[in-house]
Amino acid sequence: MVTFLAHFLFVLAAWTVVIKYLFPVTFALNEGVAIDQYIMWDFWWIVHLWLGWSLLHWRRYTYSIAMGISLAEIGIVVTKIWMFLAAPEWTIWRTNWFINKIFVLACFALLLIYLIRYAERLKYLGALGMRGGYS
Repeated sequence: MVTFLAHFLFVLAAWTVVIKYLFPVTFALNEGVAIDQYIMWDFWWIVHLWLGWSLLHWRRYTYSIAMGISLAEIGIVVTKIWMFLAAPEWTIWRTNWFINKIFVLACFALLLIYLIRYAERLKYLGALGMRGGYS
């Protein structure tokens, strides 16, 4: 499962780069406007890449960091979705953003459930410096 979650994080990072940077830049170039006109600045994709790598190369701190990032991401995403749904704007940009947030929420909810379910085993393996999780 840890391998699946790590790869889910890698896909999320790639998807985020595409929908928040590459697609907006391409669209802006096509429209003839400034290339940063439509970019949605977000650097969580870097955290997602690092966390995915960390899950695959388990260290003693991985459990704590994964738990903290999961809780932070879930809190942030739920708040953003709540605010969006209060006055939704279904443009191509906001719809892409919304779909991305649903997948981010799903990924971190799965990761949180996994971390809670296997907490003792993961902490023990981390203390031994071994790779955690059920691949």
